[in-house]
Amino acid sequence: MNWEHLLALPATLLFVVAAALLLLALTAAAGGRRHWRGRRRLRASLALVLTLAWLVLALGSFTLGWSLRGYRKLVAEVPVVAIDARILSPQRWSLTLTWPDGSSRVVDVAGDAFRVEAIVLKWKLPALLAGAPPVYRLDRIDGRYDDARQEQEAPRTVIDFAPSGGFELLTLRKELPGWLPEVDAVFGSGAFLPLVDRGHYEVSMMRTGALVARPDDATAQRMQELLR
Repeated sequence: MNWEHLLALPATLLFVVAAALLLLALTAAAGGRRHWRGRRRLRASLALVLTLAWLVLALGSFTLGWSLRGYRKLVAEVPVVAIDARILSPQRWSLTLTWPDGSSRVVDVAGDAFRVEAIVLKWKLPALLAGAPPVYRLDRIDGRYDDARQEQEAPRTVIDFAPSGGFELLTLRKELPGWLPEVDAVFGSGAFLPLVDRGHYEVSMMRTGALVARPDDATAQRMQELLR
């Protein structure tokens, strides 16, 4: 396991901070208990205040870290997902999605093209000066029809990649904006390309937050043939 890479993930760092703050809270609580038994009421009261403060900070750090699950750093253009397409019937496709860690998933979509969307988070200046990079999370993939009327009337297919359970960053930002004071912007980024049988596509994210989809050479040639 590459611990250096693991510890570079924003969520992991926040969990580590939360654990350290919780340890401080427990230490302060133990000290307060000793002061109380020793009838040092003022010191016991101060220890109680410190305990509550450390607990609030630990909870805030843990909540933010939990909401950042699934997000990845944007330090340069990074691969997001590879897509291999196979046609099932006219405007019906089977897509094999392969993530950079080697995990994969097969989904079916309807339409003439695929569209990938991601959520990107950027930090305010103090966090940027501290070295916090933008992060992203793959949000969904869906089928797209070339004809706008068909887009309105034909069956739609949308595959959601939001993490199940717990807090979601967008919900947390809307409901508790004060808990995310260092967040400058949360915005969506998307890209789409026509689907061809046996097509292979690479989707990546640029540091600016722009999502980019590229076909390989053989797929690009088949796409050109469709346009003739």
